[in-house]
Amino acid sequence: MAAPDDTAQLLAFLAMAGVFGIFAAIEFVSPARPTVRGHRWVTNLALFAIDTIAVRLLVPLLMVGAAALAAERGWGLLNLVGLPDWAGIAMAVIALDMALYWQHRATHRVPLLWRLHKVHHSDPQFDVTTAARFHPLEIVASMLYKMAVVVALGLPALGVFVFETVFNIATLFTHANFALPKAVEGSARTVLVTPGMHRIHHSALQRETDSNYGTLLSGWDRLFGTYTDRAASGPDAITIGLDEYQDVRPHRLGWTLLLPFRK
Repeated sequence: MAAPDDTAQLLAFLAMAGVFGIFAAIEFVSPARPTVRGHRWVTNLALFAIDTIAVRLLVPLLMVGAAALAAERGWGLLNLVGLPDWAGIAMAVIALDMALYWQHRATHRVPLLWRLHKVHHSDPQFDVTTAARFHPLEIVASMLYKMAVVVALGLPALGVFVFETVFNIATLFTHANFALPKAVEGSARTVLVTPGMHRIHHSALQRETDSNYGTLLSGWDRLFGTYTDRAASGPDAITIGLDEYQDVRPHRLGWTLLLPFRK
């Protein structure tokens, strides 16, 4: 019988795979911007595979398992207080989304973390596979951080599972290469991060890169002063990626894996 964490990971993966297929199909039919696939897609998806293997090999317990262990041992704030199930789920979603907002800001501010995170930003294109483009060392560090938050707050396992599934789908959505209708874009941004909002974060212009850090809820950027409503160049002329890597090097897997270690 599969462990709860293994089952949760499998269900989350299946949900991601289905949503990825839907978004990729929409991008193919109606892309917001022209993109290059080929080797670039192979590299981005290979990084996702390597990241998944690295986490499973290096981190014996993941988020849902950490939540179950904390509940069993009585660790964490909510396990001392006790909340109704619905409140625990809501708390997990809100608390983890805010925690990852601050983690994301840290990856742009702390030089060592930026060396890893710039793998994500070095992609000179922006589509659903960009959501998979993270260095495995960053993914492992992120998982350890999220587990620490789960245990410290005593977040319930069901709430963690709900957040993990929703957050992974939101990550695919915010990187998707399609445009929402203007009326929908404006309304959606009052609550959620949209592809148009997150595309600004992938601008080569640093003041835009250092904004719009949220993934699920847009309120964190508004609350903490990092929200950018519109790119300086306009939504259709944003230069994606980093100025120094506007070529085909980021399309190569070996180059991408070694990027954090280059001077």
